[in-house]
Amino acid sequence: MPDQLIEDPVMAMDPHPTKLEYYDNMWKLQSHSTFLSYFQGEDGRLVMVLDSTIFHPQGGGQPFDTGIITLSTDHDFKFAVNDVRSKDGIVFHYGFFENTREGFESTLKKGVQVGLFVDALRRKLNSRLHSAGHLLDVCVRNVGLSLEPGKGYHFPDGPYVEYKGSVPQNDMQNKQVELELEANKLIAKGGKVSAAIVSYEEASELCGGCLPDYIPKGSSPRIVKLGDHPGCPCGGTHVSDISEIRSMKVSQIRTKKGTTKIFYNVEP
Repeated sequence: MPDQLIEDPVMAMDPHPTKLEYYDNMWKLQSHSTFLSYFQGEDGRLVMVLDSTIFHPQGGGQPFDTGIITLSTDHDFKFAVNDVRSKDGIVFHYGFFENTREGFESTLKKGVQVGLFVDALRRKLNSRLHSAGHLLDVCVRNVGLSLEPGKGYHFPDGPYVEYKGSVPQNDMQNKQVELELEANKLIAKGGKVSAAIVSYEEASELCGGCLPDYIPKGSSPRIVKLGDHPGCPCGGTHVSDISEIRSMKVSQIRTKKGTTKIFYNVEP
């Protein structure tokens, strides 16, 4: 651990939000950024703040990325990123220094260039699971279920999408089969996946004529579209083509008190 740490996160942060490079390019796994600060968080973990990042912070139903941050002027310098969070527009890269020489912190000054390397296998799985969750929304409409999409949990340990509405008990097994068949039909067909920040009016049009209540009127949301299907607001990462999901299993449908959870998974 370095000898000198900035212990006050407020002093360490730049007033400007971290630029999210994955918003524009979801498949970029290596990049460069400008180092702003590092400090020890309240829980004792080291935190690094940059002016831009390709690391996806945990949120929106998607897990955080992991990877490495290197120093352009010192090839022995490595900061292993094992957690990423976002608060008030600032992305916090949590981790630890690997194999650093004594006194290296003197070279870690605000403004130096750093290299970013995201764990490709973890990102790919997280993106496939997230895209599969969006595809499930399409399938729900296609098989005639009157359900309104809510929150999603796109983590490897039991992913699901929650919907407002119910599925009759005697229809659950048939609908589960129909959803899986429809999902794999769409995966086999494929289709380009895109993301763009657009006006509220354009976003509404891309999403089938309306937006969820949590999107403020007059805002410019980021909309993710799978093929020719209606889009939806999303801040996460996705596959570049629906076919990259590979295959999908719908494992269970649960309905309770007007809420339905549909559990799914993707081929390992």
